[in-house]
Amino acid sequence: MTDANTLDQPAESGRPAPDHAAFAQVARGFYPVIVALFTATLIISNICATKGVEFFADKSVMLGPVQILPIATDGAFFLFPLAYILGDVLSEVYGFRATRHAIYTGFAALLLTVGAFAIAIRLPAAGFYENQEAFRTVIGTTPQLVLAGLAGYFVGQLLNSATLVLIKERTKEKHLWARLLGSTVVGEFADTLIFCSIAATAIGIDSWQSFVNYVIVGFLWKTLVEIIVMPITYRVIAFLKKTEPTYAPAKADALHD
Repeated sequence: MTDANTLDQPAESGRPAPDHAAFAQVARGFYPVIVALFTATLIISNICATKGVEFFADKSVMLGPVQILPIATDGAFFLFPLAYILGDVLSEVYGFRATRHAIYTGFAALLLTVGAFAIAIRLPAAGFYENQEAFRTVIGTTPQLVLAGLAGYFVGQLLNSATLVLIKERTKEKHLWARLLGSTVVGEFADTLIFCSIAATAIGIDSWQSFVNYVIVGFLWKTLVEIIVMPITYRVIAFLKKTEPTYAPAKADALHD
């Protein structure tokens, strides 16, 4: 094996100098691309989630203690389900360990984003810069929202991946729909409940009825998106299984492969 320190030394007699510069090899495959999309989706979603959104604000419909209308949610409702779809693809094709690494990567990226935003907000604004307060309003996050986003994401994504691979351990390559739907139900419910429980008051939800509506709408919406795009998810997973040369039965159980 070549020692990295020897690469700085001149070639010895009888050992020709290398023809080109030295570089490490990057693993081939689609995994890095999916992880990049997964991480970008998480970062964008957590920024958009700081905005409270309400549909049918002029309506009031109740079903017992549950508020049906207006519908209260956050500004990431249209994008965040993609993170779980990508998480399903990672878990189904690459396994729990690889998905866990992607989740850790996303978690670190979110921490970096929050830290960078906090520093940028506190930097002294130039005299010609007139948007400091707007800048603070858009990207400034409260500790409450940061904790909500990180806790919900971390627990929900790990449960989503673990549930999918455990079901796959029993079903093998059959019943993909059950793995996709079952993992989404578990992961999305945990994520939504944790995030809403911590973040609700920070985005203006101040009643029990609105909170229950927020949880139910968020959970049902994300699950519905999973069902709607399932044909696309099927095709993406099938493509990856065919093109990834290392796709094969694992030598250990699903959670320890």
